[in-house]
Amino acid sequence: MVNQELLKKYATLTIQVGVNVQKNQLVVIRSNVECVLFVRELVKAAYEAKAKNVIVEWSDDYVNKEYYENVDEEVLKDVPQYVIEKNHYFVDQNACLISISSPTPGLMKDVDPNKIKLANIASQNKLGFFRKFTMSNATQWVVVAYPTLAWAKKVFPNCDDEIAQDKLLEAILNASRVTKDNNPVEAWQEHMDRLAKHNDMLNKYAFDKLHFKNNLGTDLEVKLVDGHIWGGGGEYSQKGVYFAPNIPTEETFSMPHSHGVNGKVVATKPLNYQGKLIEDFYLIFKDGKVVDFDAKKEKETLKALLETDSGSSRLGEVALISHDSPISNMNILFYNTLFDENASCHLALGNAYTMNIKDGNNLSEEELMKKGYNKSIVHVDFMFGSKDMEIVGTTKDGKNVKIFINGNFVF
Repeated sequence: MVNQELLKKYATLTIQVGVNVQKNQLVVIRSNVECVLFVRELVKAAYEAKAKNVIVEWSDDYVNKEYYENVDEEVLKDVPQYVIEKNHYFVDQNACLISISSPTPGLMKDVDPNKIKLANIASQNKLGFFRKFTMSNATQWVVVAYPTLAWAKKVFPNCDDEIAQDKLLEAILNASRVTKDNNPVEAWQEHMDRLAKHNDMLNKYAFDKLHFKNNLGTDLEVKLVDGHIWGGGGEYSQKGVYFAPNIPTEETFSMPHSHGVNGKVVATKPLNYQGKLIEDFYLIFKDGKVVDFDAKKEKETLKALLETDSGSSRLGEVALISHDSPISNMNILFYNTLFDENASCHLALGNAYTMNIKDGNNLSEEELMKKGYNKSIVHVDFMFGSKDMEIVGTTKDGKNVKIFINGNFVF
């Protein structure tokens, strides 16, 4: 049974801290149809924050599956003009965006990954401007979560339907610092202050490269771009509005050099990508590019991801998270990157965030790429942190500094 009071707190946190809705601002909510109870609370909280209007865009994973299985490739390659114009309207109106993560793990396992790839490429070609609008923090945006039945049963397979959903919602709320006895808005402000201290320390060191090593086989050197910036927790939009793009979050992250990654990384959690679960996989990098890989499950899906475009086999993000953290300590495999990435250090294949390099939002794409920025139509996080992870940072003058010992921040 959903606790309505906690759901209201969660919605208030999303509106006031997640996107920090400004007076007379348009709010866009993208949601699975199963999240209707949460969406209603979000809409109510947004209007209480004096939003000008709230537009809800509904989707359904089962409808999407039918789409991929039945339409011709020519349809997959097309993005209707009304969709393009609608997204231009959102940009012109400086809308803030709330995306509700509510996956159905494994649903797309029998769908041809190349059909999904075709649709992704078409979407990026026609709607890339909206992706840039959010990824450059031109506006406020946030990703939050709400349980579907299929997701809950994947996480808690031995529970009855209602109990499974209740348990998953409870885990989501706990990870998001929403409890019966606290003020989650205040709790998040304190949490973002703690993450900012990690960012400040890493930015002072201005490391040239990071070396990751553990007993599972990860032995990876990641060069960082010159002028890189560590971010995480709260961020500022280009209009100066403070917001939290991920709820929950435990990470501090920055920009790897697109041609400066070498070695092997072994994933420590499954990756739910486009409804398919890629499990037990590793990647080998040379000069920034994946040159070899394997996976025990969904290797073809991993191959399709890596071959999406020229940037999908290179890194766009490196993120540090202590193993001794709230989500990790729950010891729950969420099968959802929003949560699993915040239980573990992670990397992202694909597009980088322009906010992670000095003056990044003011540089041209060509100028960014000369500095090592990675461009791609995808941005896919995967987890590789472990309880024995060691991370050493090397400064520009060759000094080695221990950042992680036994999976946790030293400072």
